[in-house]
Amino acid sequence: MRVHVVSDVHGRVDALAKAGDGADALICLGDLILFVDYADHRQGIFAELFGPENAGIFISLRTQRRFDEARRFSQRLWSSLEGDAWSHIERAVRRQYADLFAAMPVPAYLTYGNVDIPAMWGEHLRAGHRVLDGETVEIGGLTFGFVGGGLRTEYRTPYEIDDDAYAAKVAAVGAVDVLCCHIPPAVPELLYDTVARRFERGSEAVLATIRETQPRYVLFGHVHQPLIGRARIGRTECVNVGHFRAKGEPYVLHC
Repeated sequence: MRVHVVSDVHGRVDALAKAGDGADALICLGDLILFVDYADHRQGIFAELFGPENAGIFISLRTQRRFDEARRFSQRLWSSLEGDAWSHIERAVRRQYADLFAAMPVPAYLTYGNVDIPAMWGEHLRAGHRVLDGETVEIGGLTFGFVGGGLRTEYRTPYEIDDDAYAAKVAAVGAVDVLCCHIPPAVPELLYDTVARRFERGSEAVLATIRETQPRYVLFGHVHQPLIGRARIGRTECVNVGHFRAKGEPYVLHC
């Protein structure tokens, strides 16, 4: 079987519609929505509501790790809108999800990214879309395990969970042929983003299960411009499948 794998879609509806071309199945490792675009301040929910100039200020504060200032700045903007902030976010996210899931090829196996909102996925899923989180499935004679979401950070994105809860999902998956996560294992070279110039959070639990069970592959995304895109740990090939919003091309896995 030929399986195409994408992660960090962040609103790329056009490319997502073609991501399954020539494949027997698509795997999506999450981060479907685009809240802010660090490369193009005109794009994303924040820019739609407050304009690219304010999006640029917000991004600059976060990039400088001035998180308290960024939160105060965004709170002032949200308070300027009629109604509560969540209602505006919810409408914008639902619009993006409607377009993204309509474009999502079938069959597709999906798990959540840290910026996704799991409660909103159900209403947009189509026949042939299967969501897995802390679960396994057989594809092409191999067992694939899926672990969604991210660990807690100062960015406070929607689907960040405690380390223990994340580790419990990894344990529930157990030994598999291919482990599919949104975030990488806790290997520094896989976690460093060369453009943002910062380390993202990776999972010690995933790294431990690699050492203990030696799956053939561990596939992940999350780090958009990694210092290295792949690393071998024993017999396990750890692969960052790429920043799909920027690349527009899936990673190809032959089973």
